[in-house]
Amino acid sequence: MSTLSNQASTRSGRTVISVDAMGGDLGPAAVVAGISMSATVNRDIAFILHGPREELERLVAKRRNLAGRCDIRDAQGVVSMTDKPSHIMRHGKNTSMWSALDSVRDGEATVAVSCGNTGALMALSMVRLRKLPGVNRPAIAVLWPSRNPQGFNVMLDVGADVRADEHDLLQYALMGASYARNGLDLKNPRVGLLNVGTEENKGRAELKLAHELIGSVAGRGNFDYVGFVEGGDIPGDVCDVIVTDGFTGNVALKTGEGTAKLIGDLLKEAFSYTPLSRLASLLALTSLRRLKHRIDPRRVNGGVFLGLNGTVVKSHGSADATGVSAAVKLAFTLAQSGFCEKLAARVASATALTQDSQTQQKDTQ
Repeated sequence: MSTLSNQASTRSGRTVISVDAMGGDLGPAAVVAGISMSATVNRDIAFILHGPREELERLVAKRRNLAGRCDIRDAQGVVSMTDKPSHIMRHGKNTSMWSALDSVRDGEATVAVSCGNTGALMALSMVRLRKLPGVNRPAIAVLWPSRNPQGFNVMLDVGADVRADEHDLLQYALMGASYARNGLDLKNPRVGLLNVGTEENKGRAELKLAHELIGSVAGRGNFDYVGFVEGGDIPGDVCDVIVTDGFTGNVALKTGEGTAKLIGDLLKEAFSYTPLSRLASLLALTSLRRLKHRIDPRRVNGGVFLGLNGTVVKSHGSADATGVSAAVKLAFTLAQSGFCEKLAARVASATALTQDSQTQQKDTQ
């Protein structure tokens, strides 16, 4: 199956995003509010909205800016956060999630966005969109606030699959570099491989093998490989792309989210401790707002499923309208850049690069 995004139709010259309106913790009202925010600031976007028609028509009718820019596809079933992926794959055909992915599969939309069950969304994405040729394990990539000039680093995998061998990690490096080029506009991204230390003798066997593979193809892959990086480098400026397996990446992601919330709670507690501290909080209000905006996870809401024959953006399940709008903005940016086709070409080159590298190693032995 070839990539589908180049077949996606447009309405009045607009880029079409397929949105699963159901499955999020805050329900379809937050999703409709989010796409309305996106429609207000971006006239070049249109939507296919999936869910119970009667409920969605009522919500959309309240948003005048969505008139003529939002098609509704009736889907009465909802994938809950507790549903098992295997159950949804067998019985989820009438769900909004299934319908949203089919709009991308059929070329009606360029990107699918969903706040729903991550496991079910990945399983259905692999079934409905299929993996790109040469991809063994798809990955979920997220943007992580960092000290780099672009403000964010790309990290993958953060939970698509807990396993990854050296060849999977090489593919993650190539896909992550492609995402950094198209999502962050970095012409020659720096890639690092997450390990327990930066020394070459540290880490599991597959990490050492991946270290050699990634280093051997970096020049031809149009990225700089900085070698092993540590956990402290995830929000740092040593690299732009952090490559790891899904188990480690997911633990790091959840730890980061929990730490950010803890810091926010501790600051709130500290500034409300005494009358003097409350006064200090008023004096520091502008700086606190700037900090809140800088680390607000809603601004970077949206994990991108990489390695599929179509682009899928997974919004956080608890996303409010601001979070949904951020996920839609990311989806639009990737659609406009022709990301799916570029990623397919990058993945196709991985096998050739690896084979060339192995041939050169044999010739020098």
